[in-house]
Amino acid sequence: MPLRLPDKLPAIELLKQENIFVMDNSRATSQDIRPLRIVILNLMPLKITTETDLVRLLSNTPLQMEIYFMKLKSHTSKNTPIEHMMLFYKDFDVLKNEKFDGMIITGAPIEHLEFEDVGYWDEITRVFEWADTHVTSTMYICWAAQAGLYYHYGVPKHQLPKKKFGVFRQFPLTPQIPLFRGFDDSFNMPHSRHTEVRREDIVKHPELNIIAESPESGVSMVMARGGRQIFVTGHMEYSPYTLDSEYRRDMGKRDDVEMPKNYYIGDDPSQKPHVTWRAHANLLFSNWINYYIYQETPYNIEEIE
Repeated sequence: MPLRLPDKLPAIELLKQENIFVMDNSRATSQDIRPLRIVILNLMPLKITTETDLVRLLSNTPLQMEIYFMKLKSHTSKNTPIEHMMLFYKDFDVLKNEKFDGMIITGAPIEHLEFEDVGYWDEITRVFEWADTHVTSTMYICWAAQAGLYYHYGVPKHQLPKKKFGVFRQFPLTPQIPLFRGFDDSFNMPHSRHTEVRREDIVKHPELNIIAESPESGVSMVMARGGRQIFVTGHMEYSPYTLDSEYRRDMGKRDDVEMPKNYYIGDDPSQKPHVTWRAHANLLFSNWINYYIYQETPYNIEEIE
C-alpha cells in the first residue's frame, strides 16, 4: 500500500524513480479507509534529503499513511527554500490540537550546545510533552533521542573525543519484542554524532529499557512506556551515500572527524560504500508501524490518551 503525501512533495518523484509506490492527496481521497497519521518533526538542515530518506522507509508497509511535516516557530531553516517550508510544513502551534498515530523527531547538528542553550529548546520540550498525550508512539532519532532521554528522564549526554562515525554492529538485548521480529542476531546501524548517552546513566531509571547496543558504538536503542517512546541513537534512515557526503564535507576542516568506519569497500574512500543496514532499516520501521502504531492506535484517533 502507498503513502499518502502532500501534492507536489519532491520526494514523490524521487521515490517513483526507485519504483516505490506513493500517491498524492488527490488520488488518495478516493479511497475509503482510515490511514495512519504520521507527523515528522524534521530538524535536519537538508530537509528534502531527510524527508526522502524517511518516506522511503515508511513506504515499505502494507498500510496507507498520511504524512505531515512539522516545524518549530522558534527555528528558521537556512538550507531549505522558504517556499518548500511554507508549502509542506506546519508550525507546531498549528498542529498541537490534532492527534497522530505516530511521530518521528529527527536529529540536528547542535550537539556542541547544552540542551538548554539550544534556541528552540523551550518549544521542542513542549513538543515532547505534547507527543506523550497526542501520539500513540514516537521515535526519537540521534540528537532527538539524547534530548528526549534528557528531558523525560534526566539522562545526560557526554562529549566524545572523536566523532562516532561509521557503521557499527548492534546486538538486540530483547530479541523477543515485536520491534525486532524477523531480525538476525545482529544488525548494522550508521552513526554520526559527537556525543553519547551511557549505559550506566540509563540503567538508573527502571522505566527505561536498553533494547540494543554495540561494544563499539555503545547504546543504540532505548524503549520506554511499552513502546510509546523509542529512542534511536544512530541513523537507520540514512541512504547509502549520506555518510560519504558528511565525510567529504568535513574532511580537512575538523580534527575530530575520521573516515567513517566499516563503510567503504576495503576501507577505501575512493570506493563505493558497502551498504549493510538497509534490510534491517526497512524491517525496523515496518515493525514499528505495525506493532507499535497500527496494532495499538484506536480507530477513533481522538481516543489517543
